[in-house]
Amino acid sequence: MLADACRVMPDSLKFEGDKLFFEQALDRAALIVHGRNSHEQQPNSPNRKRLILTRKIKALTVDPELPNATLWNPEHASFEEACAFADVASGMVAVIGGPVVFDLFMDRYDTFWLSEAPHVRLPGGEGCFVGVPQRTPHEVLASHGMKPGAPYVLDAAHEVTVTPWRPG
Repeated sequence: MLADACRVMPDSLKFEGDKLFFEQALDRAALIVHGRNSHEQQPNSPNRKRLILTRKIKALTVDPELPNATLWNPEHASFEEACAFADVASGMVAVIGGPVVFDLFMDRYDTFWLSEAPHVRLPGGEGCFVGVPQRTPHEVLASHGMKPGAPYVLDAAHEVTVTPWRPG
């Protein structure tokens, strides 16, 4: 799960090591992609270029509240068109969710970093991918030809890890 039943990431799912890993990756990214309910809420967030997926618009447009953000409806513009509109021609793209956003890019990832906190339970929560909890995140990634690498420990006390999944 990536959020609770109210579609909010609870404090019980926030770990300092995971936060640091996430923040450092975003600082290296040329572009952040996420849905309307996702946001990294960090001090550097307003400075990052981003695509925000939404069904509420047709044409690509600058978000009136976030000048570095482009509102993008994938049904009306390609990812490449959205990148061009956002003035991003190269660099790492960080896709930070939610489930529909992850699904949109599932066959394009060169690496998907799956963080896991095995002792946190979010009954009725929002799965990290479309199809979770009916399938595990591992099954979803494997069904797209991804294979796990060696996990990294982010928080030993809570057994929080992050595992790189790459095309097989």
